[in-house]
Amino acid sequence: MHIVLGVTGGIAAYKAPDVVRRLRDVGADVRVILTPNAARFVSPLSLAAVSGNGVIIEQWGDSGHGGVDHIELARWADLLLIAPATANMIAKLAVGLADDALSTYAIAHRGIIIVAPAMNTSMLQHPTVQKNLATLRERGVIVLDPDSGLLACGDEGSGRMPDPPVLADFVKQQFAERDLEGRSILVTAGPTREPIDPVRYISNRSSGKMGYAIAEAARRRGAKVTLVSGPTSIPAPGGVTFTRVTTAAEMRKAVMDALPSQQIVIKAAAVADFAPIAAADRKIKKQADVDEMTLTLAKTPDILADIGASSSPRPFIVAFAAETDSVESNAREKLVRKNADLIVANDVADPSIGFDSDQNAVTVIARDGSSTKIERAAKIVIANRILDLVVERLKA
Repeated sequence: MHIVLGVTGGIAAYKAPDVVRRLRDVGADVRVILTPNAARFVSPLSLAAVSGNGVIIEQWGDSGHGGVDHIELARWADLLLIAPATANMIAKLAVGLADDALSTYAIAHRGIIIVAPAMNTSMLQHPTVQKNLATLRERGVIVLDPDSGLLACGDEGSGRMPDPPVLADFVKQQFAERDLEGRSILVTAGPTREPIDPVRYISNRSSGKMGYAIAEAARRRGAKVTLVSGPTSIPAPGGVTFTRVTTAAEMRKAVMDALPSQQIVIKAAAVADFAPIAAADRKIKKQADVDEMTLTLAKTPDILADIGASSSPRPFIVAFAAETDSVESNAREKLVRKNADLIVANDVADPSIGFDSDQNAVTVIARDGSSTKIERAAKIVIANRILDLVVERLKA
């Protein structure tokens, strides 16, 4: 693996030597590009020592070297990892600005690009930063969601760069065997919305991030992916067959229509269990003399049970159990009841890993009773861990 590590001028730059060391531990040859501001946080000499290579800071290389460094480096590198990536560098990448060694190199690079944003939560949530990140995703750049926790400024929230072992592990995954080549995988993601009237609905807090991460990871591992998604704010990923639905009934139809050609089904969507028997065709008005309103609800289709009962050849089924109490025991019961092969249990009562979080921590339980605990990490990392277990079971 030939890796270029780009380090920008955020406080997390101090972790760069550890990132280099971890990358070398997984077999990578690493070259480092520092922005001038990053050099204020971390010593070029320390990075040169741990990488075993010179560190690039200036935009133009040594004229006696026989060429422009960023072009030669682009011919050599397989992957560019920018960690930490500041709001400034993200903006440069989004608009194609090339005014320092790293941004110039990024334009020349033709391999995989991974960006690990790290900044204050308010900065991360700024609409311009979010738009720039969306632009990068649309171009195929992998944006590794930041961790949440105590930030250097003293605030608490999302914006921390993932720990160096997580970054190195994620980079290694990009070079893993395409072990899902030739497999067809159906993934469901996001919530459903069950209408009460034209402006109101019953739904849940699912963001769809976990399901989208699984779809992206499966695609990169060679699978032919079909993603059926409820309403989310996440852009449709490239390279997958994508269907957008709203209600549980619509999701069931889309899933069952696609099911005959699928070898694996990963049911990560949070489908509403109940829906109003009839939705009003006009907005229900508040009345001064009425203090209560009664909704009559009916069960929605049990999509997972329908998949489990599907005729031969039955797909390999991965279910999800989002629980607030007795997480593992409830998940084990659901595994049997739904006739799944694996079930992914996560504690949504924990706001740091529950709905709408960029991280997750899960326990994957198999039909034979065995379980695998996956510690807290970015959802794309969790997605690959789940797929590792699927591949192991399919081989067995």
